[in-house]
Formats: sequence, structure tokens, C-alpha cells
Amino acid sequence: MMKKKIFKIIFLILPLIIFIIFSFLNLKNAELISDKYNNFLKKQFLWDMIGFIFIVIILFIKPKILFKYSFFYYLIGNLLLIFVLIFGDAINGAKAWLDFGFFSIQPSEIMKVFLLLYLCEFISKRKKNKQNCKEEFLLIIKSFIIVLIPSIITFLEPDTGAIMVYFAIYFAILFFSNFKKRWFIVFLILVILGTISFLYLYFKQENIFIKVFGTKFFYRMDRIIDFKNNQGLQLENALIALGSSGLFGHGINKVALYFPEAPTDFAFALLLSNCGFIGGCIVIINIIIIDINILNIMSETKKKKYKYFCAGFLGALFFGQLQNILMNLGLLPIMGITLPFISYGGSSTIVYLICIGIILKILTVKKKEEI
Repeated sequence: MMKKKIFKIIFLILPLIIFIIFSFLNLKNAELISDKYNNFLKKQFLWDMIGFIFIVIILFIKPKILFKYSFFYYLIGNLLLIFVLIFGDAINGAKAWLDFGFFSIQPSEIMKVFLLLYLCEFISKRKKNKQNCKEEFLLIIKSFIIVLIPSIITFLEPDTGAIMVYFAIYFAILFFSNFKKRWFIVFLILVILGTISFLYLYFKQENIFIKVFGTKFFYRMDRIIDFKNNQGLQLENALIALGSSGLFGHGINKVALYFPEAPTDFAFALLLSNCGFIGGCIVIINIIIIDINILNIMSETKKKKYKYFCAGFLGALFFGQLQNILMNLGLLPIMGITLPFISYGGSSTIVYLICIGIILKILTVKKKEEI
């Protein structure tokens, strides 16, 4: 049993180390792309160190503390989201950052772990796995409102990518929490009907759409829906760099072509440009390893809160991985979603490492320990 846990720990930490190595290689080359990236490598090293310090701290915290006060974390997260709307700095059209000079924080990233913890606490309070239809419906509505509140505030920033991650967390938890699958069928029908109505307004009733959602959101939708016809400098140059990278890439201290947001939104494209097809395969293999490992930890966990945390984190992780890689390949619209553990970013790096710390705590906690 102990050997099994050790292997699980190794297959969590080893992929992280590999991701961090590729992240540093990316940021080293990013310095050649633009002067604004000159300090990114030093800062990312600092964020990684802070993240690993949090992992160590979490290992010494009683598990019940992480979940018991989750409502207060959730409340603080929402207050930070409101605060950034009032006092935050606008970057790339989104008022989503609080600048403190040497560093800035992104409350929508912090909200991910706060929301995840509170949803786990809230949904795990189900009195029994087999509830009647009314009880399940009420629980789903209440938990949906919990996700909806930060989503509405985040929408005003705007940060569409973070909202999608919130709901990826939510639906992953619901899927693995023994709710009757009929609710997912109902949800799918509602999504289809809602999407048809939404697109009808967008394409056929433009004036009504703008009155309801505003002009800025209309143009954001225009960019998302028409992304194939309006690829722009980012995607076009990223695809050219990818196509010319070959098996081993262009190497370190070489840049094939400039493309904006290379170390963040286009981290995977930059990685393939630097390290080629081989480097990309190494990263994808390690993505599969860490995801399957978290799935295995979740399946072997008896405590509901632990199980739901693993499920929600895996939902956020998998969604970020899939969205970032596919949008870098031109298969999905550019949504500003970073590649976990590889893209540059202080808030996202620390939050994801905190989640890894909680997963490690779940893995190492004694069975009889109270949460």
C-alpha cells in the first residue's frame, strides 16, 4: 500500500518538474521575442517556489481546515472579484488584475480554488446518495447559484476563460457525485436550446443582442465565432512557427517568428517552436500521466470531499490543457486560457500548485483522520 502511494506521489511530482523545465525554456526564448518578457523567467521561478512552499505548508495542515472554512474563502474570492472591478488595472481590454508594483494578482484565478473547496464542502453535505428528484433538483440549483455569482462578476471584467473553468469544475464534481444522469440529459437539452436562442439573437436580432449583452460582448462573440476567418497575427504566426519546427524545434536562444502572448496564451505553440514534435509529445505524455494519476487517486478515495476535490481539479486541469493546446493549433477559438504549469502567470501557477498540494494531502492523509 505504501509503495502504491509513493508511486502516485512520484507521478504527481515528476510531471510537474518536467512542465516547469519546459516553462523555463519557453520563457528563456520569450526574452528574444520581446523586451517586455525579460523578467518573466525570474518571476516565474519565484511563483514556482512560492507554489511549492504552499504545497509544503498544506501537508502540515489538518485536512478539515481546508474545507471547514471554505465558505469564508468563497466569500473572500467574491469580494476580491468586486474589488478588482473597482480598483483593478485593465490589461488587453480586461480589468482583471490588481497591480502591486513588482507583481500583480488575478482574483479570477484565486477564485478557482476557493470555488472548488466550497463546492466540495457544499455538495458533500448530501444526507444520502439516493435522494428523491426534488432534493437533487434543489441541490443542483443551489450549487449552480454558488457558481453563477462569481461567474457574473467575472463576466463584467471580462474574463470568459475563467468562467468556463468555473463551470468545468462544477460539472466535473456533479458528474462524479452520484447524481442521477438524467440531470445531465436535461442540462444538455437546455444548453442546446439556450445556444440556439443565443445564436438566433446574435445572427438575426443584432440590435436586441446588443441591448441585452452590450456592444463589447457582441464584438467578443464576433471574434470567437469567426475565428477561422479572422485568425490574426497571433494564430497565423504561431502556426507558421509550429509548421517549421520539425522533430526537435528551432532550439534554445532561437526564435522562428514573432507572435504576441507567446509565453501565456500561446505557450504550447512556443514550446513546439523551441523543442519540436518530440518536446510536444513529452509534454502531452506527462499531461496524460498526471491526469490519469489524479483520476486514480479520486477513484480510490472514500471521503466524498476528497473525491469531489480531485474531480473538480481534474475538470479544470483537463479543460485548460485541451483548450490551450487546440486553440494553439487553430482548432478552437482564442479564449485566453493558459496551459497549466507551463504558461507564464503568478496567480494561476500558485493556485494550481496549491491544488496539487491538496491532492498530495488527500493521498497521504490517514484513513481515520477526520475532515
